[in-house]
Amino acid sequence: MSEDKLNCEEVIEQLFTYLDGELDHVHSAAIDRHLERCRDCFSRAEFEKRLRERIRASAKASAPDSLHRRVKGLLDQY
Repeated sequence: MSEDKLNCEEVIEQLFTYLDGELDHVHSAAIDRHLERCRDCFSRAEFEKRLRERIRASAKASAPDSLHRRVKGLLDQY
C-alpha cells in the first residue's frame, strides 16, 4: 500500500482507526490527503464523526433516580 495513493477501500478499512487517532502520522496524513480530494470518503468520515458526537452526547444524559433505584434493586436480587 502506498501511503500517498490510498484508494477508497483502504481509507474505509482504516477509517475508525483514523477517527480514533490511532494511526501514525504518515498514515493519518495520507488519509487526510485522500479525504481532501474524495467527496464520497469525506462524506463517510463526516457522517461517522457526527454519529460519534451524538453517541457521546447521549451518553452524558442521566436516567431518573427512580430508574437507577429500580435497576439497582433488580441487580441486587441476583
